[in-house]
Amino acid sequence: MNSSIVQLVPFKKLNGDNYAAWKSNLNTILVVDDLRFVLTEECPQTPASNANPTSRKAYDRWIKANEKARVYIFASMSDVLAKKHESLATDKEITDSLKGMFGKPEWSLRHEAIKYIYTKRMKEGTSVREHVPRHDDALQYC
Repeated sequence: MNSSIVQLVPFKKLNGDNYAAWKSNLNTILVVDDLRFVLTEECPQTPASNANPTSRKAYDRWIKANEKARVYIFASMSDVLAKKHESLATDKEITDSLKGMFGKPEWSLRHEAIKYIYTKRMKEGTSVREHVPRHDDALQYC
């Protein structure tokens, strides 16, 4: 990961409570490093020894990208979570497992965000400029 991305994306280790922010940051990094395809595309079949160079190259690219993305994923989660997921072969399996553990349905996140915004009151004497930025995290789910 290049240093400009590290500075740009505030990356906290996944602890369960911060799953949505963690997933968003991970996706950003994978897109910038051209690795996101390992989460959306199946691993190509292992090419035969007499396979054409194009299929060998596609397979090697996917394997290398999966390994690199795996490093980013494990570096950004707690040691306990990393140990639990180290036996999974692909990054898609890891992210699917984490989604099952910590992910909430989108409608649930949206409902919580709207509820938070509607029930949050501006403290007397607080300026609008101080009040509004506090809701930025909730607004990303609406």
